[in-house]
Amino acid sequence: MKKLALLGGLTPAQFLRDYWHKKPLLIRQAIPGFQAPLPRQELFDLARRDDVESRLITHRAGGWDMQHSPVAKLPALKQKAWTLLVQGVNLHHPEADALLRQFRFIPDARLDDLMISYASDGGGVGPHFDSYDVFLLQAHGQRRWRISAQEDLSLEEGVPLKILSNFQSEQEFVLEPGDMLYLPPHYAHDGVAVGECMTYSIGFRAPAFQELGESFLDFMMDSIDLPGRYADPDLKPSAKPAELPADMVARIRDELNKIRFTDDDITIFLGQHLSEPKASVFFEPPAEELSFARFFQGAKKRGLSLHRKTQMLYRGSHVFINGESFEVGRADKAILAALADRRKLEKSEFENASEDLLEALHQWHESGWLEFS
Repeated sequence: MKKLALLGGLTPAQFLRDYWHKKPLLIRQAIPGFQAPLPRQELFDLARRDDVESRLITHRAGGWDMQHSPVAKLPALKQKAWTLLVQGVNLHHPEADALLRQFRFIPDARLDDLMISYASDGGGVGPHFDSYDVFLLQAHGQRRWRISAQEDLSLEEGVPLKILSNFQSEQEFVLEPGDMLYLPPHYAHDGVAVGECMTYSIGFRAPAFQELGESFLDFMMDSIDLPGRYADPDLKPSAKPAELPADMVARIRDELNKIRFTDDDITIFLGQHLSEPKASVFFEPPAEELSFARFFQGAKKRGLSLHRKTQMLYRGSHVFINGESFEVGRADKAILAALADRRKLEKSEFENASEDLLEALHQWHESGWLEFS
């Protein structure tokens, strides 16, 4: 792998070995001459939409206030110490999506979204920590970051934000446009705007095992096969009728222990779970409905690309797209793996596609999951 300016001249392998999950990394001019692709007003317009997750945070003498999306009215630009956070900007803006894709040296299964933080002078969200890795790219203006490896992560009570109650700064940096700071999970940090500023946060998915466990059991519900019904032909008279019989507990334990989860079960669950669009994500079908013949003609002429909202994963013979899964043969798998890895297919790559795959691609196009390149 080649060295990346994005990682301060490190290769992805070096970064993952020495910093990922381990320690912070300050990268001056990770993207030299970077200019925010989203103007301030366009970000404000996104925050007003029902299908965009946003939060308005204000800090006053009396404490903190937080308003959830849609954020219809913002404070005056000259008012100090307020912050607008807009999640998933990559889902709505092609240049924001292209920026997020620069971080695909991390698997897509872990890559989450690009959040933009706009702050007036003195704005921030207080000292806090995240449960996931994050890259903080300065896009406009300046932001002063104070960070700490402290083990005390206790939080203030009675505030709408998870603010550290005993933050003790160990390092301090002022980031200019194009500078970037990487922080591992649970690393305490506090960013304050120096004048008006915008910061782009590239975040990663780190689902709780409890969340995964609950979702997996729901997923497996229809797969459990335990025939028969409880019976006790050797039942003896009970002197304690309210006591749960030991033989009953043992018999049902033995039956439940017959439930087994295979690697395929876990693979299919994870693929569907991690590719499932968030609740706020909606796809729009193309303006013109195309017949299969016209779709195929367009695909051969222009190629295909995944819509920026589409999440596509694969493992083995299983392919996952937007929460759905299916098995494919080797030739179709090679085509779909190329589509998932590169997020596009050239017009010459359809020659060996099966009729079933072409029909699936047509259906995805009609659903808005795919578009012509």
